[in-house]
Amino acid sequence: MDKILFTITFLIISNTFMTLAWYGNLKLQEMKIIGSATPIIFIILISWGIALLEYSFLIPANRIGSDINGGPFSLVQLKVIQEVISCLVFAVIASVLFKGETLAWNHIVAFLFLALAVYFVFMK
Repeated sequence: MDKILFTITFLIISNTFMTLAWYGNLKLQEMKIIGSATPIIFIILISWGIALLEYSFLIPANRIGSDINGGPFSLVQLKVIQEVISCLVFAVIASVLFKGETLAWNHIVAFLFLALAVYFVFMK
């Protein structure tokens, strides 16, 4: 049980950093902290720094969670869990940080299908 909680917690943290690395520059631009004239290389370097934090949680999550290392999940199960967490984390961050973004009924249906993907990947 500890390996499951560790893996899922670290995947949530990792995906939070990933989402901020990918979309945080848009929020900074919206807040007028950076502008459209900010050199793209500067934005990429900051995103890489954030991505380093992402990998600092993602790699341990995959190593501990993988059945290759005695964990509870196969590689396919780890990937599906990671994708579902990624979408959920994105939905929360987009809803909280980007006030113009709203979740519509079709987004909810898509998340339900992702939940079904998790169900099917764990079926024996």
